[in-house]
Amino acid sequence: MKNVPLIDLVAQVKPLKAAILKDWARALEKGQYIHGPHGQAFEQELAAYLGCGAVVGCNSGTDALFLILRALDIGPGDEVLVPAFSFFATAEAVSLVGAKPVFCDIEHDTFLLSLAEVAKKLTNRTKAVMPVHLFGLPMDLRPLAQLLQAKRSKAVIVEDTAQAVGATVRGKRAGALGVAGAISFYPTKNLSAAGDAGAVATHDKALAARVKRLREHGMPQRYHHDEIGYNSRLDDLQAAVLRHKLPRIDGWNAARRGIAAKYHLALQGLPVGLPLQHPGAVWHQYTLRVPNGKREALRLHLAAAGIASAVFYPIPMHQQKPYLKGAPKLPESERAAAEVLSLPVFPELAAAQQGRVVKAIRGFYGA
Repeated sequence: MKNVPLIDLVAQVKPLKAAILKDWARALEKGQYIHGPHGQAFEQELAAYLGCGAVVGCNSGTDALFLILRALDIGPGDEVLVPAFSFFATAEAVSLVGAKPVFCDIEHDTFLLSLAEVAKKLTNRTKAVMPVHLFGLPMDLRPLAQLLQAKRSKAVIVEDTAQAVGATVRGKRAGALGVAGAISFYPTKNLSAAGDAGAVATHDKALAARVKRLREHGMPQRYHHDEIGYNSRLDDLQAAVLRHKLPRIDGWNAARRGIAAKYHLALQGLPVGLPLQHPGAVWHQYTLRVPNGKREALRLHLAAAGIASAVFYPIPMHQQKPYLKGAPKLPESERAAAEVLSLPVFPELAAAQQGRVVKAIRGFYGA
């Protein structure tokens, strides 16, 4: 019996392989790798899909965060509020521009940024708040915007949308809710490339123009450098892959929702915390809370049954080595890091495979 993987990247690309290789062969024949037709077309197509004014392709989701912060002139002496429970790049990008990441705790039920923490940690040095649509669960940013307005804060909202392409809140897509959104197309993401790739989404045309300049050594035109920039471009080979996948993302996300609904129904009554059900979620991960110190035992039980699972993330960012000095106590982030366990959830997951996962978990608890 084959193992159940956490994600199957081969299965997803298999029906697209011939078309992708055809586009790659054409690019190789013409030598168009940077700023080619696929890159430009993908930026326009993704902007239309997200419902935002512009999309600027870049090398990764991390670079997208970095470029947004640079384009907003956030740097030394400035602070950016970030949730402590996220992938390291969320805070890392803040540090890379010379600003200070200020770690906030999360809400227990959602793993998302706590508004109470934002209210407590806002200062006149806060230039941005960076909510993360973690595990594909979108955060409604209206209460956050209202809080900033009530506090008379000039801080802008920058979305970390690395895990949430296609997620919606009140009919609007994540990534198009704040001043800008950073997107990752890392191979395991819901919308994925065949390597590193990312994008900045924004309604602000001036901000998009600045990001375009920064991603290419500060050049508004070739060999004219207006500022110190960076080298972060989306190559045409990756853009070709993304163009083939973009029209399928809603169908794939719908499949993920179906799988999540089945897990939710089948795991009811067990002594685990089930993730919040949200109609606009895209289920980048289906993440349980396993309390009472039983997570590792459950993980090993699943592994013995040939079932992959993963811990995203075992150490919250404020407890990572670069940020340990003066780190705050953030009990919800620390508790999440001790309890979370993500199960297989990807569009090609077969019903029989999911059944094995459910059976193994119920068996662990003697149900």
